[in-house]
Formats: sequence, C-alpha cells, structure tokens
Amino acid sequence: MSSKPFRILGVQQIAIGGPDKQRLRALWVDVLGVETRSTFVSERENVDEDVCALGEGVHAVEVDLMQPLDPDKKPAVHATPLNHVGLWVDDLPRAVEWMTAHGVRFAPGGIRKGASGHDICFIHPKGNDEFPLGGEGVLIELVQAPPEVVAALGG
Repeated sequence: MSSKPFRILGVQQIAIGGPDKQRLRALWVDVLGVETRSTFVSERENVDEDVCALGEGVHAVEVDLMQPLDPDKKPAVHATPLNHVGLWVDDLPRAVEWMTAHGVRFAPGGIRKGASGHDICFIHPKGNDEFPLGGEGVLIELVQAPPEVVAALGG
C-alpha cells in the first residue's frame, strides 16, 4: 500500500449496547466508576446513550452505554454487546478518501457529527465485492481528533 496521508492516534471510545442501559450503568458507573459526561438520544440512530469516560483530557477514553429507543427497529444498538470501537484519526476526510481507494467499505451516512460533537464515520463490519475490506464483524468508528488530541497523541 502507498504511504498513508493520515495517522490513527489511539482509542477514542468503546460503545457497549444492551436492552437496558441501567444494567450497564450498574457495572460501568456504579462498580467500575466511569464518569457520566452527557446523554445522547437520537431517533435516527435508534439510541438512548450515556456518554461516559475513563481518564482525563486527551487521554480520556469514552465509554458509551447504549440501549435502543425501540428494540424492534434498526440500528439495533443492543444486538451486539460490543457495539463498536472508535479510533482517533488526525485527518478524517483524507483517511476516508484513501481507505475507500484501497478497498475499505464504509457504512452508509458518510462523515457527520457524532454524539460527542466530533466528525465521525464508520467502517462497515463486513466487506463486499466492490469494497472487500471491512471490520470482520466489528463496526469501527473513525473520529476526527481535535487539535489538542493531535498535538498530544500525534507525537
């Protein structure tokens, strides 16, 4: 592969889905002590989500605890307990362009604002004939790192 015009800087988040986020909170917040930072509710994404975090500043890792608004609708955020892994990227548009040219399949929706306000997009969990590279069963979120994260983690 040719030289990449972007860098993956680190883990931005893990997203965990279940039928009842209160049960997730009982472990992650009450026992493990992750701090709830905000909530995000989206009918389009079929999600009621607590945005939590481990750590501080640029080294914080977001832990999203998600339940579906309607368990019978898609996306089914609870159907895969480890819903997705988010990765910081220093130049999201260039990363998407380069990855697409190299056979990576992206989920519908393109680059858009995510629950925490950063630009995001998703690598599809499965490749296809046109774009054979996917997450091999894992949904991967690419997250545009803000300047302070790029400066701290970009080395």
